[in-house]
Amino acid sequence: MSDPYPPRPDREDKRTFLQKLAEFLHPGPDSTAELIETLVEAEDNQIIDAESRAMLEGVIRMADMTAGDAMVPATRMELVNIGDTHDVLMQGVIDTAHSRFPVFEGERDNIIGILLAKDLLKLQRAPELNIRALLRPPVFVPETKRLNDLLRDFQSNHNHLAIVIDEFGRLAGLITIEDVLEQIVGEIEDEFDVADDEGDIYGLPDRSYRVSGDTAIERVDAAFNVSLGTLHPQESFDTIGGLIVHEMGHVPARGERHTIGGLDFVVLHTKGGAVKWFKVAPITHGES
Repeated sequence: MSDPYPPRPDREDKRTFLQKLAEFLHPGPDSTAELIETLVEAEDNQIIDAESRAMLEGVIRMADMTAGDAMVPATRMELVNIGDTHDVLMQGVIDTAHSRFPVFEGERDNIIGILLAKDLLKLQRAPELNIRALLRPPVFVPETKRLNDLLRDFQSNHNHLAIVIDEFGRLAGLITIEDVLEQIVGEIEDEFDVADDEGDIYGLPDRSYRVSGDTAIERVDAAFNVSLGTLHPQESFDTIGGLIVHEMGHVPARGERHTIGGLDFVVLHTKGGAVKWFKVAPITHGES
């Protein structure tokens, strides 16, 4: 009787003698750290350039990262209250300039949908529409979900944002496809990011200004005819964000206000533990 499970024939080894000898003398990496060292050597030997090496390192490191490692924590999430009026919703969209907003009802942990900023335009033309009809279903992922799996999900279901929950089912934060890709390619410019040559002080319709947190203090002084750079002669501050954080004693959250040197600063947007944008207005006579 023939064997129902005959042994599989060995695959033909097509490596040459020299290839086998080279692999014996220089075996491949046995760990992630060794693989990264190999990439560094490849860059040193000009086999790959620095950008390629950094990107490949990002791919390797991302395999060991989870949604909890790259998410925006719940305390820094920009949320929309379903109970807010249309005017309040529009103002929030204008202030933050995000394209997608988690929407909650009652408690902040109760996320009921995702609102796209562009969908608010439909309310302009048809005020009778119920905002609930504009909500997209939220996608929930655990903190432990691996980033490479999450990226695959983003690609397959065409979602760009997911709500991250902890082991108890509570709101932990949110993560976007941009947050995942930044682990590979570095920080990606978002709606608030501008190139150095595009300017960092913008006039707003209400006669206030939107000022980037990394704007040089000297430029703010020149633009507003103030002297913030002389307020702390013993300290060394290069940017307006650094000065305001020093003044307040902490990294402020969105909506916090600080007055200094004749200017009123309101935090519009924070990212990565730093203030990205302020709303700045000169204090007129009679204001406290």
